[in-house]
Amino acid sequence: MTPDRFDALITRFRTLRLGVIGDFSLDRYFDIDPARAETSIETGRPVHNVTRVRCQPGAAGNIMQNLAALGPAALWPIGCCGDDGEGFELRRALKRLDGVQLDHFLQTPARLTFTYSKPLVHTPGRPPEELSRLDIKNWTPTPPTVESALIASLQNLAPQLDALVVMDQAAAPGTGVISRGVLAAIAAIAHAHPRLIILADSRHGLGSYPPLIFKMNASEFALLTDRSDIPGELFDHIPGGATELASRNGHPVFITLAERGIIGAAPGVRAVHVPALPVRGPIDIVVAGDTVTAMLTLALAAGANLREAMELAQAAASVVVHQLGTTGVAPPAELRKRLFSQAI
Repeated sequence: MTPDRFDALITRFRTLRLGVIGDFSLDRYFDIDPARAETSIETGRPVHNVTRVRCQPGAAGNIMQNLAALGPAALWPIGCCGDDGEGFELRRALKRLDGVQLDHFLQTPARLTFTYSKPLVHTPGRPPEELSRLDIKNWTPTPPTVESALIASLQNLAPQLDALVVMDQAAAPGTGVISRGVLAAIAAIAHAHPRLIILADSRHGLGSYPPLIFKMNASEFALLTDRSDIPGELFDHIPGGATELASRNGHPVFITLAERGIIGAAPGVRAVHVPALPVRGPIDIVVAGDTVTAMLTLALAAGANLREAMELAQAAASVVVHQLGTTGVAPPAELRKRLFSQAI
């Protein structure tokens, strides 16, 4: 990719309108100063004193955050949160993002707000150390009233969108936003709007999904294609398997390979491998997959070809994995530096 092509795609990003449907979480960071450690008089146990609390959108919200950093014209989160304090913080965090409109983000007492609480110990000269996390999740099936509201939002928004991300991050199938009914609605929208870019990513695998653009990791690919190879043999199988899957689905397929990069294929286009960029010190890979999902979707909607989309996704992942102790993003200036600076 040349700098001129990069600039053309970034300019195109600013005209796009995108939706993200899925499980939005609140990422709540508790910054702990170990110099202020105490012992509880009542229990005798250590006390971690929090000096700052930071709230950011996570899961599907991290995809939204990464999209917002690249400046599209409009963004709609399609999901839900609880009528609770965590829901208040999640909505406030989403409102801070440029271009985000919350008219299709449901707040309901029927759900808890999906929350990751992350205590981080900050010791000078060392990367932040994350202590045991505290999670809030829904463990009961998504109520029909919530599902119906989400489907109505999808149907209303679809004609306005250039791209849609489908992100399933629920702890157990059927307890999150991407229910069977929502999937059926997405399939109908894909059929009615064949030019709409729809990319799907699910921690539970994509075997039950309609034909869409698929993004998955190597383990999910192995499960989807009934492979049980050791890692080296699986890597050798992925290009052919990706090409076959893309041809059968009629849409591109992307398989992320951590430090080995990403492989993508499209109907009529043989698989392409783009290596990961070199690591430059300590890293945190937790949010890299969401960043890749966001960049692939935006790049394809902007008219990037397969290799260009993957090059941008790998550059974005390289930027965010070096942002420690936060839910990172990759703005255009950082992407340009990572792609074209000879000093890095």
